[in-house]
Amino acid sequence: MAKIIPAHSALEEAAAALAAGQLVAIPTETVYGLAADATNGEAVARIFEAKGRPRFNPLIAHVDRFPLAERIAIFDPLSRRLAEHFWPGPLTLVLPLAEGSPVHPLVTAGLDTVAVRMPRGIAQSLIARLGRPLAAPSANSSGKVSGTTAQAVEADLGARIGLIVDAGRTPVGLESTILKVEDGRPVLLRPGGVTVEEIEAFLGMPVERFSGTGIQAPGMLSSHYAPAAAVRLDAREVREGEALLAFGPTRVAGAARAVAMLNLSEAGDLREAAANLFSHIQALDREGARAIAVEPVPRHGLGEAINDRLARAAAPRNDPPGSD
Repeated sequence: MAKIIPAHSALEEAAAALAAGQLVAIPTETVYGLAADATNGEAVARIFEAKGRPRFNPLIAHVDRFPLAERIAIFDPLSRRLAEHFWPGPLTLVLPLAEGSPVHPLVTAGLDTVAVRMPRGIAQSLIARLGRPLAAPSANSSGKVSGTTAQAVEADLGARIGLIVDAGRTPVGLESTILKVEDGRPVLLRPGGVTVEEIEAFLGMPVERFSGTGIQAPGMLSSHYAPAAAVRLDAREVREGEALLAFGPTRVAGAARAVAMLNLSEAGDLREAAANLFSHIQALDREGARAIAVEPVPRHGLGEAINDRLARAAAPRNDPPGSD
């Protein structure tokens, strides 16, 4: 069982554990991350072992300031503009590795690029205290639902890690948006906590969706975020033995027969829905339903990221396990 300590008194103990090569589950504004010193190969290997994560799936290197980011990666002008505007915050940039980058090759999964993000809060303070970047994928068993509370992390990983920093429920509730600039064009690799519309409004240019193959960043495996129950998307009715993940004020046919029901947002607010997504899926999964029927969620704004996570939760589970 992991030790849980409140964030306001966790800095010294958590930083000491990270410096010693241990794993620490930490809150960010997106989800809880399973953090290790990104320059320490043995520490990073412990992340893959604790999560059961395949080593071909790269990790995000988290930084607290630009000088550290510039030691890790090479910024083109457009990526620099994005970082200066959206950092700290839920935007990850995939960038070429800098010469002599201190990030261990396990973090990049052997790629010549590295995913970099600057988080807020205790995560940023821990990186500053450590003086080194943190690798911190979501604090969950690979392929399972990401944790948005310390208690969810403890229930999943508590037997495999020693320390969890508790700052309550994470405010965004979805992992970061991942973007890569190719030939001066922004390309979306994974939707997340910063919407495409926000990025396009800032840049004054369209964001392209990635259409290639292969894993270029975390969170690109087709099957992720999966509960034990099957997930059925865009449901127009509830079938016998199903739980219901609802959205908005109006219910689909047969809602009364649902084994259990939770609403992502009664008001139809996508930001509230994003914050509730993973915790509601976990709660419905505990009800023992054979499947979770999901009412349609709009695809604009944060709805793109919500639908991305739902589609990966519903995907056939024949990929190797892996989650952000």
